[in-house]
Amino acid sequence: MRRSIATVCLSGTLDDKLTAAAAAGFDGIELFENDLLVSPMTPAEVRDRCAGLGLGIDLYQPFRDLDSVTGDRFARSLDRAERKFDVMAALGVDTVLVCSSVAADAVDDDDRAAEQLSALAERAGRRGMRIAYEALAWGRHVSTWDRSWRIVQRADHPALGLCLDSFHVLSREVSPDGIAGITPGKIFFLQLADAPHLSMDVLQWSRHHRLFPGQGAFDLPRFVELVLAAGYDGPLSLEVFNDVFRQSDPGRTAIDAMRSLIALEDGLTTRHRPDAPRLTAGIRRLPDPPELTGHAFTEFAVDGRSGPELRSALRGLGFAHTGQHRTKPVELWEQGAARIVLNSAVTHPGPAAISAFAVASADPGRSLARAGALLAPAHPNVREPGEAELAAITAPDGTSVFVTHPGDDWRADFLPTGAEPGPGAGLLAVDHLGLAQPFDHFDEAGLFYHSVLGLDHLATEEYAAPYGLMRSRAVANPSRTVRVALTVALLRRGDWAPAVADPQHVAFTTADIIATAAALDLPALPVPDNYYDDLIARFDLEAGFVATLARHGILYDRDPAGHELLHLYTPVFGGRVFFEIVERRPGYDRFGEPNAPVRMAAQRHRRLTATP
Repeated sequence: MRRSIATVCLSGTLDDKLTAAAAAGFDGIELFENDLLVSPMTPAEVRDRCAGLGLGIDLYQPFRDLDSVTGDRFARSLDRAERKFDVMAALGVDTVLVCSSVAADAVDDDDRAAEQLSALAERAGRRGMRIAYEALAWGRHVSTWDRSWRIVQRADHPALGLCLDSFHVLSREVSPDGIAGITPGKIFFLQLADAPHLSMDVLQWSRHHRLFPGQGAFDLPRFVELVLAAGYDGPLSLEVFNDVFRQSDPGRTAIDAMRSLIALEDGLTTRHRPDAPRLTAGIRRLPDPPELTGHAFTEFAVDGRSGPELRSALRGLGFAHTGQHRTKPVELWEQGAARIVLNSAVTHPGPAAISAFAVASADPGRSLARAGALLAPAHPNVREPGEAELAAITAPDGTSVFVTHPGDDWRADFLPTGAEPGPGAGLLAVDHLGLAQPFDHFDEAGLFYHSVLGLDHLATEEYAAPYGLMRSRAVANPSRTVRVALTVALLRRGDWAPAVADPQHVAFTTADIIATAAALDLPALPVPDNYYDDLIARFDLEAGFVATLARHGILYDRDPAGHELLHLYTPVFGGRVFFEIVERRPGYDRFGEPNAPVRMAAQRHRRLTATP
């Protein structure tokens, strides 16, 4: 099955877009008319350029406001169409997208629309071309897929069929179920876009908030299965209008787009019709994601200034410095099954940062093969003879994600210091990582962790923080042994904002947070009394229990089902990182997002009042 992308998805000049699409492995493009109009290349040169890159031109689009208009305007539209057919002939493309009319004077008459589309299709057919008719979700009268299909049926012309766009179909109230019953061969083109569920004008929703498959809330696998069940055998093509994508590096965006299509194909099933296995025979499958058994280690890059801060913090948390790397300035710190690596081999001094983390996989080879198939190839670590061979993939924010065996062979690279891990403060393991993402790559990161590592989306939350609105997206494996919380500011912060740039943290789990808090040799983050007064009012908690929480700086959350979380935070260390300790009481599966603004404000207050 061919994979295609509309040029409107990508930033840059037309040649930038073509180069990026080809490099990402696409088979073809939808050529958006505006991209041609501003290009110095003639249509014939565009055709040759695409051919040289191994790209076909699968669709020319859009042709607007043809149907259900008055006679004079329709005659002018036919003349306009003939000129577009000339352009298409020079481009070497045989299908044009015709959108339902949005004109204020469009006539609400299906018979007239069918007659006009039939006349256009007759002209196209004489030239070996086809008309793919699409119902825009904001069309003046034709705004749903089922009405566009009735019009195409009335027109009954072999050169006229449908273009189905997942956004236009799934953003409206009409069920897509009937798509499987469309006459085979009458779906001429399929366009795919995901989107979050938003309550807003559908045009603005479409123009600014579309996403690649797997990044939003639409059930695209089911939608594609319905289209395939109708006999569609054309390209899977992406048409995504998104403000971020249209200003980002087109090469990177094209890879993100291709990854979304590969993952979408892999997610297709055969649940809708008995002949679906035949229809999906050309779908390419990925290696199944192996079971992940836990966080193996988290690595912080530190320099001469941030290193001592983090060492002191780790000691205060009860960690022991148990190992020193044989050949590198890298330290191993342990407590229970939680392992932190401090890497001082930094080339550009600056704030501490989570530079890498490792997950233990039941089959590392299969994990890396899946990553490679999703355009995230593994790269080996730099090592000396006899040292463990670790392979890592690179996350969208540049973090290296190592995949290891559960046996912890990598620990043999560290010479014992003589210190034993011991019980410390009662920390048991890593509960989750908190990774702030660059503004432009938040959705890309969500797709990366979901598709490459096989982590499921748990929830997306938004909350008002002291310096702007924040979004958090949590992902985890089914057994919850690997969890990652991704966060982003919804708008770029102004230069004045005194917040920590891209904060990161590691959360450790404990069986008894009150005992752990008492055993810590560093102060927990102070939390205002106002917070605890509100806890009593919101959750009807016993005053003595809340007083205990307040004494240790422990925050509290309860989900709608009554499951509880107790957690505390540290101040920020090394300019950017902090730690969290969590006690998840049975059933709680969230990340305490309601308390994030409290934490952010308290950390800010701590930075302002701490003695230098």
